[in-house]
Amino acid sequence: MRAVIETVFDIFYLVTVLTVGIRMIRDSKTGTQFRLFGLMAVVLGAGDAFHLVPRALALCTTGLENYAVPLGLGKWITSVTMTVFYVLLYYVWRKRYQIEGQKNVTAAVYALSAVRVVLCMMPQNQWLTNHTPLAWGILRNVPFALLGLLIIVLFYRSAKQNNDKAFRWMWLTIVLSFGFYLPVVLWADVNPLIGMLMIPKTCAYVWVVWMGFSDMHRKRKETVK
Repeated sequence: MRAVIETVFDIFYLVTVLTVGIRMIRDSKTGTQFRLFGLMAVVLGAGDAFHLVPRALALCTTGLENYAVPLGLGKWITSVTMTVFYVLLYYVWRKRYQIEGQKNVTAAVYALSAVRVVLCMMPQNQWLTNHTPLAWGILRNVPFALLGLLIIVLFYRSAKQNNDKAFRWMWLTIVLSFGFYLPVVLWADVNPLIGMLMIPKTCAYVWVVWMGFSDMHRKRKETVK
């Protein structure tokens, strides 16, 4: 039953996010926040596919333990693409709220992203095995969590200052995504059922993408009127 539920959900998620992302890229102008949003959605979906497709195959066939290499490689790729996702989201924030300057904030975003990627590339992660060290799982997620916290603060402040109703819950979606993700990092190896928290975590990212898609269409309708 778990295999069926996860597989159906993952297919729905990947199709939805990639379709919405492609539509946003196609329907928006170059250099706009919505073009960035579309690219962000495609990066999210394409990156997650490297992990979710082999996971679905494993669950529906011989089990996760027999797919250590493709699953590990998928997690490795996803860890990098998720970092890119947040960098793009940072630039959505800059475009949306017409932010100028803020060089220190930009430097912090790139520094945290670079540290995260470098840590993900370390062989000590043992990505291609069934037993990745918990210490390295925590270490590589420290800069990632700090990057997420920075984006949360930026969107919370700007949405409140600009009375941005369309993006008023953007900060919350990121809080939820990390809230569901961090327990998986810490305890999924001890209790595999905790891995199910990736489903609501994924829903939070769908909410992020849908928020941008809905706002794009709302503004297009206003333009037509």
